[in-house]
Amino acid sequence: MLVPDELHYSSDHEWVLLTGTTARIGITDYAQDALGDVVFVQLPSTGAAVTAGDSCSEVESTKSVSDIYAPVPGTVAAVNEQLADHPELINSDPYGEGWLFEVTVAGPEALAPLMDAAGYRALTES
Repeated sequence: MLVPDELHYSSDHEWVLLTGTTARIGITDYAQDALGDVVFVQLPSTGAAVTAGDSCSEVESTKSVSDIYAPVPGTVAAVNEQLADHPELINSDPYGEGWLFEVTVAGPEALAPLMDAAGYRALTES
């Protein structure tokens, strides 16, 4: 299972990459593997306010439908439009082309409740 060191992680299996005040969000390799083949993604609307811990998106796979929870609070700045026609990118490249959406956050303090890579590895290995 791939767990990049430069990312932050939620206990709900979302990852966050912070660049300035933009947090790019996706689901982890662990989550996409547990879901199976992703066939549909419902993304939040650009401009929508999201609250950390609240459901803001859904991923549908051949096994189930799963809520995606905002790992950080903020305003949705962008969504990955490629996923409308290619939801399988979540399976093939969860940390790259398979990102879900971007949120504008107040600053790095938004990441405080999240885990680093070592903490996430410990969570998924227990």
